[in-house]
Order: sequence, then structure tokens, then C-alpha cells
Amino acid sequence: MGLDDKLTPRQIVQELDKYVVGQEEAKKAVAIALRNRSRRQMLPSEMRDEVAPKNIIMIGPTGVGKTEIARRLARLADAPFLKVEASKYTEVGYVGRDVESMIRDLTDLAVSMLRSNHSEIVSEKAAQIVENRLLDILMPPLPKRVSTQKHDPELSDLTDQIDDETDQEENGFEPVEIPEDDSFARTREKIRQSLKQNKLEDKVISIEVKSSMIPMIEVFSPGGFEEMDINFKDMFSGMFPKRSKERKVPISEARGIFMEEEFDNLIDMDKVVSEALEKVENSGIVFLDEIDKIVGRDSRTGPDVSREGVQRDILPIVEGSTVATKYGMIKTDHILFIAAGAFHSSKPSDLIPELQGRFPIRVELKSLGKEEFKRILVEPKNALVKQYIALLDTEGVKIDFAEDSIDEIASLACQINDQTENIGARRLHTIMERLLSETSFSAPEMVGQKVDINAEYVRKQLADVIEDRDLSRYIL
Repeated sequence: MGLDDKLTPRQIVQELDKYVVGQEEAKKAVAIALRNRSRRQMLPSEMRDEVAPKNIIMIGPTGVGKTEIARRLARLADAPFLKVEASKYTEVGYVGRDVESMIRDLTDLAVSMLRSNHSEIVSEKAAQIVENRLLDILMPPLPKRVSTQKHDPELSDLTDQIDDETDQEENGFEPVEIPEDDSFARTREKIRQSLKQNKLEDKVISIEVKSSMIPMIEVFSPGGFEEMDINFKDMFSGMFPKRSKERKVPISEARGIFMEEEFDNLIDMDKVVSEALEKVENSGIVFLDEIDKIVGRDSRTGPDVSREGVQRDILPIVEGSTVATKYGMIKTDHILFIAAGAFHSSKPSDLIPELQGRFPIRVELKSLGKEEFKRILVEPKNALVKQYIALLDTEGVKIDFAEDSIDEIASLACQINDQTENIGARRLHTIMERLLSETSFSAPEMVGQKVDINAEYVRKQLADVIEDRDLSRYIL
């Protein structure tokens, strides 16, 4: 696959614009980082391994789009993406998660993602097999040398029902004399067509569900069970007998159970794991949020295990090391790390120098103002106004936002952010929920009604909160 098949940096920014308002500098930085990964794949093998990813630090207050940019970037790249909070890790030897667990979690996500992709590839074949299995349960194939005149009473009722429906659908159909064997085949075909048209989804059938009798095993190790490169389920599955259990379920549920069984049979998990490991190593993205929380704060008694100690543990992962997972070894040399933090009481230069050097690109995200809030409310594909209109439309209630109401909501969001804590665009969520709380509560009794929201309506609904500055700290 050549570079022409990949999104250009400009196209990446245009895609991000659909979900994130503003922050052009940050969008350009991540677009270049993503494009560089494609460029690296086109290099000769001897040079390819020498090109390190250009990790990024996003600096900006909460609610300005740092996480959303990284999440949308991963979707564009169809890459394994993991968001973690740096503050939940501690130095090795202390209680808490070790930093290598982020790579193991990323690998688990990649395997799950690749299995899902392979499931889509074999889904048509699996559906055909499942259809035959269901058909064999509803009308088993006739054994050799057995008269076709013997019918199960319940099956006869089912075929009679199908015959009636078929006769109603086929106007002018003239029944003809056909051989008995052909009659059986024709009945099976009628049932098959009913299965394809989902006419028998509620019919209850008995199926055999197999489960391995593997005992519960608890293993304690310094790094926890996740660090052990052993899949106990696979290891013991051949040692313990499989137990079949009969269940009575509707065909709709049986179809799902059979599909999962056929996926297991049709998917080559060795190939899935191999592709997943390669995807993690070459396309994986780890978003390290709240990295400013692990900056040491003038510790005079030595490194802080919850801050500088974590930085020193993260360093080899970002620099490039090998991490053991239950699927195999993962090299982190070419995983892209995007760090983010508000850096209110610290600055990026407070990170240990070695870690600073592994994040060569730094972008500062700007605080959001009234104009940005107005755009956030209406422009993105998942804009808040669109969400609330769609939610209440499910109840039969029409919501109409006048242009001046959008302006008023944006103004109030800026005002409250200035008076209390600045939580960025998240303030819009709290305002919108407060604004429409009464309508949302009464929606089931308002079927067919229309609610017009203008600036006056907004001021009326939020007046008590805006006037009481202390109260707004708790409600908004």
C-alpha cells in the first residue's frame, strides 16, 4: 500500500475538524505524526528501524479537546488506541499498576480489534453454516432407509404454518403432485426461507452448549496475573473434559451462540495474534493523560514514588523496550505516545530531562471562548444541540433552538467558567442538561408537542443558578 492510499496531513485535519473545534496547531502536529508513520513504512528496512516516532505533549486546560483529538486520530488510522491516566501508576515495588501494563492492555485491545475484523470477513460463511445447523434442528435430515411418512407432530405444525403463509403469499399457486422425497426437500427449503426472512426468530429450540470444566485458579505475583506469559485457559482446556449442557433458547439467541462458535472454528487465532502484535508495534497509540500529575514538586527527601519514580519507569517504555504479554513480546520502539496535561502548577520542563527528550513536539491548546462554544454547540457531527434534538425526538418531542439561544448558552458558559473553575467545553454539557432537565423529565407526557428554545427561555431556566454564584459552583 503506497502513500497515495493514506490520508494526507491536510485531509487528516479536515477529518478532525468534523469533531474538534479550533486547536489548529495541535491538529497539524498529530496529522504530521500520523503521516510520518506511513512514510516510515515506505523506507528501506535498514532505515525504517532507525526512524523513531515523534511523540507529542499537548499542553492546555481541561475541556479544550486534547483527548478528543487523540481518540479521533486513532479512529482515522484504524490503530490500536489506549487512553490511560499517568497518575494511576506507581514505581515498581510499590502498590499500584506498573507502567508495562499499558502495553499489555494495548495488546489485548489490538487482538480484540483484529478478531472483530476477521469475524466480518468470515461472517457470510459462518451465517451459512449457522443456518444449516438451525435447519437440521428444526427438520433433521432423513436417515437412510427410513420412511419419509413419519413426522414429528411439532414439526408438522410448523410446516403447516409455513404452508399456510406460503399459500397466502403465492396468489394463484396451483399445488401439483410431486414425489415424496421431493416433498421433504421442498419442506426443508420452505423452512430455510423462513429462517432467512427471520420469521421463526421467536420459536424455542433445544441446543447443546459446550463448556470446559476449568477450575478457578488464582495466581499471585509481584506484577499481578496479567504479567504472566501463560494462557491458563488454553493450557488446561485439553486436560479437563468438556461438558455439554442442553438449553432451550429462541432461534434468535441460538443464532448468536452458534455464530460465536463458528467464528472460533473459522478464525485462525494464530494469524490474528500475529497481525495484532505487528499492528501494536507499528501503529499503536498510547494517550498518557494527566502527565503533569507525575511531575515532582520540590521533593527534598528523594524521588517521589508516585511522581518522579513513575517518570523513570515510563522512560524505557517511551524510549523503546520489550514488554512481555500473554500473546508474545512487544517492542515499544515505534509506538506513538501522546501525552497531555494542564500544567497549572508545573511546566513541561519540570519533567525529568530524559523524558522531555522523548517528547520532542509540544503544542499548546488555547482556552475556549464564546465563539468556539457557539461552534461546538452546532458544527461538529456529534454536536450537543444535535444530540439533544435526536434524544427527545425518540419521545416524539420536537426541539427547536433559535439562533439567539445558542448565543446565550455560549455566553453563559463563558461567564460561569470565568466566575468558577474553567472546565472548558464540558461546561456546555452541564448547562444543556440543566436547560432541558424539565423537558427531558416530562417528555413521555409531551408526545407530539414542540418546544421552542430562545434566549429568554435560556435565561429563565438558568436564572437561579447564574444569580447565585456560590450555588453555581456545585450545580454547574
